[in-house]
Amino acid sequence: MRILKGMGVSFDVAEYPAGEEHQDAASVAAELGVGADVLFKTLVAHDERGGALVFCIPGAAELDLKKAARVSGAKKVDLIGLKDLTPLTGYVRGGCSPIGMKKKFPTWIDEFALTFERIYVNAGARGMQLLISPADLARACPAGFADLV
Repeated sequence: MRILKGMGVSFDVAEYPAGEEHQDAASVAAELGVGADVLFKTLVAHDERGGALVFCIPGAAELDLKKAARVSGAKKVDLIGLKDLTPLTGYVRGGCSPIGMKKKFPTWIDEFALTFERIYVNAGARGMQLLISPADLARACPAGFADLV
């Protein structure tokens, strides 16, 4: 949120109880009273060279690894192991935001986000979501848009 404020980006924060019952995007969306398609989850992957890649996709969708490889220019893309998430990004599972990771990694947002005026994306902690325009999110990451699902 500090990064967004520093950029002058408009956003809202939605909070929910961060418990064991909110382990996936669909349950978080239900808690917030929104559809899982407007809540975007952040997935971190690596390519065959070990480079980290970040993908934001609708909560109800699954990342198409072949599309992810194509858009990133990699031969192969796999999701990173859970044990590698915090050391790599600084975030924990369920609290991973595409904004403010330890390093700036190549990032893509599924183009479906452009059908919404604003989308939800994790704010960097369990129990907090940002409500932000897709264009502002892409500017803050920075990220490109692509077909990822």
